[in-house]
Amino acid sequence: MNARTAKTPAWRRLDWSLLDEAQRRDALARPRQVRDAAQVDAVRAILADVRTRGDAALRDFTARFDGCELSAFEVTGAEFAAAESEVDATVRDAMRAAIARVEAFHAAQVPAAIRVDTAAGMRCEQVIRPIHRVGLYAPAGSAPLPSTVWMLAVPARLAGCEDIVLATPPRADGRADPLILVAAKLCGVERVLKLGGAQAIAALAYGTASVPRCDKLFGPGNAWVTLAKLDVAADPDGAAIDMPAGPSEVLVIADEVAEPAFVAADLLAQAEHGADSQVLLLSPSPHLLDRVEQAVAAQLDTLPRREIAAAALAHARLIRTRDLAEAIDVSERYAPEHLIVATRDARSLLPRISKAGSVFLGAWSPETLGDYCAGPNHVLPTLGFARAFGGVGVDSFLRRVNVQEASAEGLRTIGGDAAVLARAERLEAHARAVDVRLIALDRLENDGRAGAAAALKKDVAA
Repeated sequence: MNARTAKTPAWRRLDWSLLDEAQRRDALARPRQVRDAAQVDAVRAILADVRTRGDAALRDFTARFDGCELSAFEVTGAEFAAAESEVDATVRDAMRAAIARVEAFHAAQVPAAIRVDTAAGMRCEQVIRPIHRVGLYAPAGSAPLPSTVWMLAVPARLAGCEDIVLATPPRADGRADPLILVAAKLCGVERVLKLGGAQAIAALAYGTASVPRCDKLFGPGNAWVTLAKLDVAADPDGAAIDMPAGPSEVLVIADEVAEPAFVAADLLAQAEHGADSQVLLLSPSPHLLDRVEQAVAAQLDTLPRREIAAAALAHARLIRTRDLAEAIDVSERYAPEHLIVATRDARSLLPRISKAGSVFLGAWSPETLGDYCAGPNHVLPTLGFARAFGGVGVDSFLRRVNVQEASAEGLRTIGGDAAVLARAERLEAHARAVDVRLIALDRLENDGRAGAAAALKKDVAA
């Protein structure tokens, strides 16, 4: 072991069949999300200050948290050009290829409008409208995430959003990370703001003199960003958000044919995201569990982000299951953000899988591909929200607007049902809104019949 590193954390080894219900709940518990009351108050103070003082507050917080003085927040053309010159051509080419695949996948998600006649004279439609202005957030701390730019900007553009605003934290030199800027340029995002943390969320949600107010906010971030997003989403004057967010996580189901080095690499790839990331391995093979644990220890020692990954492994789980069917049951209970199925016939297990943000089948499908360039989105539900949420897609940037148009025939066809059901709910005004129209129709038809009879009598007399 490298002398500069600490001892590899001991994994928690469990046998699912030997656990009672309470122990099973504990085995699948996520790392506790500590919401420090002081931090919550601090975030709310930032939000309130930005709402009150606008750009002045943003400048103060940028100086305080990012260590730089900014007179303007928007990235200039010269800054975009400088960033492009700093990013290696090989990286730019890989970005273009990744963006093309992400666009190809998301283009297939664009929904079609719906038009259905549900009864004679009753036309119902669903029209699709993009969210007007969206705010995207791309972290740029110890590990800048340019991939987040195309995972958000590509579906926003395909949805037809008229105004796309990207915020990313500035570096100490007052510039945005070059990788973030190149990614933005390749995605056609022209408005990039050098703003980070809770203050960026406040500016995007409420607007300032130089930051436009956005209708919905997207993107991952640290605890300050997450708390700010939750707060503005709960405020009627704030902005909607993409989904609840938490630490990244992966669950691997593997059998005896899985390559231990592959599985270990997948677990470490997720662990290096952050100390609060969670990794779980489920297998009916105790031999495979042993070999993966050994492979993790060997690979961990050479990682540049070893300390972060080691901290995440402190709450990792190696769980022996009775068979693969039980492993899937455990996975469905956990509802992971990422699920890797490293088994002999991985696709045969897919019909039983429903509660996962993104699934990776087979030995040659590392989760890393999904993070960057396979095509599907990498902004996914965590903390078990995969039970009810899916990942970000084109529909996340769209609104479905229902349209109903009844002719006189349509009102006669279904109006009676509506009036009966309204009165069953004791909503008399609802029923009368139908009644008054039916009465008017009767009068029009009676007047029409009387008019027609008078005209016929006049013609006969002539």
